[in-house]
Amino acid sequence: MKFRLVGQAVAWFLFTAALLFVAAGTDRWAAGWSYLILTGLCGLGSGLWLARFDPELLHQRLASPLQPGQTAFDKVILAIFLLLYHAWLAFMALDAVRFAWSHVPYRLRAAGAILMLIGNGVVFLACRANTFAAPVVKIQFERGQQVVEAGPYAVVRHPIYAGNLILMTGAPLLLGSWGGLAATIALFAPLLALRAILEERALSQGLEGYLRYAMRVRYRLIPGIW
Repeated sequence: MKFRLVGQAVAWFLFTAALLFVAAGTDRWAAGWSYLILTGLCGLGSGLWLARFDPELLHQRLASPLQPGQTAFDKVILAIFLLLYHAWLAFMALDAVRFAWSHVPYRLRAAGAILMLIGNGVVFLACRANTFAAPVVKIQFERGQQVVEAGPYAVVRHPIYAGNLILMTGAPLLLGSWGGLAATIALFAPLLALRAILEERALSQGLEGYLRYAMRVRYRLIPGIW
């Protein structure tokens, strides 16, 4: 499992580096390297923790984004999300470096790195609390899936989505792209919100106790707001 984790991490690093630096037109981009190193280390560190303490969840999270038992709507949403995500990375490289349309102050770039760390931390805490936190929407009958209310799930019903939104707010700031930040607000936030709503419908119908949990934990993504 660890070999597969490291292999996927290396493949991700090389592919994302090529995407960023080809779009930027140079590899002399400190923010691009910072994004790669920060994201890669956080992902690898979380994966190694799961390999030791929750290998079944790691197996789920390393699996294909299209899986048996996955809901039809989720296959469509994930396909759209992945296409947009890679286009978003390339656009930010164009915006921040090749054409230099955006000029983000260094203090905000540092804040972006902090937000990325916070977002990754929220995702890790959610995975630590919920062994059923697969990356796709499906009821894991074979694993005896249960409702989880511990950790960040006591605050919001979709902490992984919340962490990803924090992360995807910090990334364009770190990379220096106002256009990337606008895309997070205009595209990714609504897409994750739609996925949360549709996921809750599936869980309410197929997972015992989810409706009671949703009544106790009122907010989906942002405490006190929604």
